[in-house]
Amino acid sequence: MFVCIRFLNDSGRLFQFTLIYAPCLFFLIVSARIVERLILKLYRKRGGNTRSVVFIGSDPANLLLYQDLNSEPTTGYIVKGYFSNNVIDKCPPEFVKLGSIDQLNEKMDDENENNDSFANHDELCLGKVDEFFCCLSHDENDEIIRIIRFCNNHFIHFHYVPRMYGNLNLNLKLEKFGDMNLFTNLREPLTYMSNRILKRSFDLLFSLVVCLLLLPLIPIIAIIIYSQSPGPVLFKQKRTGLNGKDFICYKFRSMHVNNQANNLQATKDDPRKYPFGEFMRRTNIDELPQFFNVLFGNMSVVGPRPHMTYHTNYYKDLIDKYMVRHFSKPGITGWAQITGYRGETKELWQMEERIRRDIWYIENWSFWLDMKIILKTFTTFFKHDKNAY
Repeated sequence: MFVCIRFLNDSGRLFQFTLIYAPCLFFLIVSARIVERLILKLYRKRGGNTRSVVFIGSDPANLLLYQDLNSEPTTGYIVKGYFSNNVIDKCPPEFVKLGSIDQLNEKMDDENENNDSFANHDELCLGKVDEFFCCLSHDENDEIIRIIRFCNNHFIHFHYVPRMYGNLNLNLKLEKFGDMNLFTNLREPLTYMSNRILKRSFDLLFSLVVCLLLLPLIPIIAIIIYSQSPGPVLFKQKRTGLNGKDFICYKFRSMHVNNQANNLQATKDDPRKYPFGEFMRRTNIDELPQFFNVLFGNMSVVGPRPHMTYHTNYYKDLIDKYMVRHFSKPGITGWAQITGYRGETKELWQMEERIRRDIWYIENWSFWLDMKIILKTFTTFFKHDKNAY
């Protein structure tokens, strides 16, 4: 790169030239990609660069995949229909049933014998299909093998679609285990040692700085708390942590001492709050002692918010994948909190959405995602969050 720039520049002002050349090159590359995508979309809308698709099986997973392929016409997929012994439940009329599995086998046999010459314009020719999406039970392995062999002989791309079990979409992902290919339902970047070391190093450094800055403020906060609500300065509560293990979570006490603290969420006009406690909750000051939890190793700066054990026991049987959120250390702030799902959960769907965001964070963790969440959280000190009460 340096040599190319040097040849392009003969004025001797290499630094100034680079300052102009680099952003211009970046702008041109991005613009070219945008123009390329627009041209491709227009081309596909007119029927070019398309791939014809046939589905096999009546599993609901096929319907979900069909909806994804059909959600945007510019993706370039033309779905011919599906072969199955049963009709797919809640299937739209556009997703037509082409026949049974036996009829599929007859068509494959005919096309193998006639080398596709029998096909006419009014009949679907399997040999002209670009891709098969198969979602059959492993008990039908002979049928699956037969379909794969047909695909191999007719230059058709074969895809096996993982089945759904009940209403559970496994969403399996490929991973390497030695020389074998396995499938997992959860991919966690933090299972890699390098990522864990990076995250823990940042946690230690960041929390150590915050704790040192917090030390001189603790006596002042303690005096204000005690003057408005006699009792302990710190609120200690057992919460669910990494791998479902309980730990003691620390906060500045923002409510009067009461016997509902371990089973009742704070509400907007909660009578248990006192004035300075309400201020601390609005500005997140009450969460600052949790940086000591980070130093102790049972929390992280960023992660799914730890729930009281009462809520863990309550929601784990109501929400699918609820306990998956504990595959990561709980955090002082998290993705769910900065995307509008913090505070009281009056209805079940609100907690379900929070859990979905917690699991998304676990599967998509990166150091820069943590930085984004921290910066977004920092703005709540200056811009009030309506859900912070």
